[in-house]
Amino acid sequence: MTLVLNRWPLISLWRSVVLRLGTGKLGAMSTITERPGATTLRGNPFTLVGPELKVGDDAPNFEVVDSSLQVVTLGTTGSGVRIFSVVPSLDTPVCDAQTKRFEETAAKLPDLSIYSVSMDLPFAQKRWCTTFGVDHVKMLSDHRTGSFGEQYGTLIKELRIESRAIFVVGKDNKIKYVEYVKEVGEHPDYDATLAAVEAAV
Repeated sequence: MTLVLNRWPLISLWRSVVLRLGTGKLGAMSTITERPGATTLRGNPFTLVGPELKVGDDAPNFEVVDSSLQVVTLGTTGSGVRIFSVVPSLDTPVCDAQTKRFEETAAKLPDLSIYSVSMDLPFAQKRWCTTFGVDHVKMLSDHRTGSFGEQYGTLIKELRIESRAIFVVGKDNKIKYVEYVKEVGEHPDYDATLAAVEAAV
């Protein structure tokens, strides 16, 4: 008698396991945290994937690409004070304004490195920078793997875009300031960000 196995429950189980696991910086499998209702868009709640980082935490590693399609990790962003300005998309009004605001800051503080992180393709980021003359803020695209979003807790699960957030990372690669903007359509606290930068320099 031939034994026929029902493969569908096995496939279902495998999918469940995969959805609950993520890839660490060395390729090892690790549990991914989900935070239901951690952010809203036009008042509608969405789930954020990844941990809620706090001041004093080690800044997690990540792997994104720049406008030249070169891989960028935490280590390659330097050893100085850095701002990671996380936005859903540069082609939206608040993200546009946020990035231009930090461009002004970067022009005044040449020793400060500011990075804009989004799911926008590198080509779209480069086009946006060329259009608006932005050349101080460095663009990072998380579109390939969502690594930054998963490690920093900014990946919106249902939409696969970044939520709005700010991270100030110190010379010791510790988180000096963090803001997860609850409503995606609102601005972050620019003054608090700059105060954290001044304290970290």
